[in-house]
Amino acid sequence: MSAVTDRLPRLLSLVPYLLARPGVLVEEAAADFGITPRQLRRDLELLWMCGLPGYGPGDLVDLSFSGDTVTVTEDAGMRRPLRLTTAEATALLVALRTLGEQPGVVDTAAVQRATAKIEQAVGDAGVATVAVDLSREEEATAKAVRGALDHGRALQILYYTAGRDAVSRRTVDPMRLLLVEGHGYLEAWCREREGVRLFRLDRVEEVTELDEPSVPPSDAEPTDVSAGLFAPSEEHRSAVLEVTREARWIAEYYPVDEVVEHPDDSGGARVLLRYADPAWLVRLVLGLGGAARVVEPPELAAAVAERARAALALKMED
Repeated sequence: MSAVTDRLPRLLSLVPYLLARPGVLVEEAAADFGITPRQLRRDLELLWMCGLPGYGPGDLVDLSFSGDTVTVTEDAGMRRPLRLTTAEATALLVALRTLGEQPGVVDTAAVQRATAKIEQAVGDAGVATVAVDLSREEEATAKAVRGALDHGRALQILYYTAGRDAVSRRTVDPMRLLLVEGHGYLEAWCREREGVRLFRLDRVEEVTELDEPSVPPSDAEPTDVSAGLFAPSEEHRSAVLEVTREARWIAEYYPVDEVVEHPDDSGGARVLLRYADPAWLVRLVLGLGGAARVVEPPELAAAVAERARAALALKMED
């Protein structure tokens, strides 16, 4: 545990340090942090995996090496003061309060000080109007959902389902707003699916309050999220993917059951991914352009290879 607690503050300090000293010698930087050059290089390799959601060009920390020197060429916004979204601030405060209630596990006084600082900066997470940054779209969605809950009205939403790579229009009866694993969700009775569903707020593309009451069936049960959000269902299948550092983002965006890091410190991993539509997973793997490979099941790997050969044949004909 001590190695982790030592490394995290160092990683958070490395980018500002390197920004202030472009072209610094690796040995000099290592000496300033009290570590070996080898450990510093391992830290820098880890920084390459850090950045902002999207994980494309300009989103990740990027470094340039010249001989024995290193320079930050892309800081992924780390030169700017930290701003938290509502989900991030609430999740962080809940986690800190939970830790603070576990005597002997952590430095309770330090946790309390950190909690007080965050509350002072962004407001108490128990209040619905936490003063933090939201995207314009997510802020509008959250406002519309709260309004429908307050007025007892149904909603019509245009929703993107990542697992099927499809957009559908739904009429729903809102039940509550949830914060699960760092994301905001609308829990509602979906009239089209005739069941309780969770809709992630940042995937709601349109939302309209209807002039009709929200009337979930009396037997509609709230979703149990105590063991996590994505409970296995009969419609889900599992696939094992080998992904490179560049494709690691899928483990954060899609439902996964297991992530096993590669032992060679390459940043890659083996991911156990759940999916409903095989055609969607084939498109996902092909779209990653070689950064992902299907290991299991073999029929899915064969489908990816067949689609790739067909696309290559068409390209050669052109």
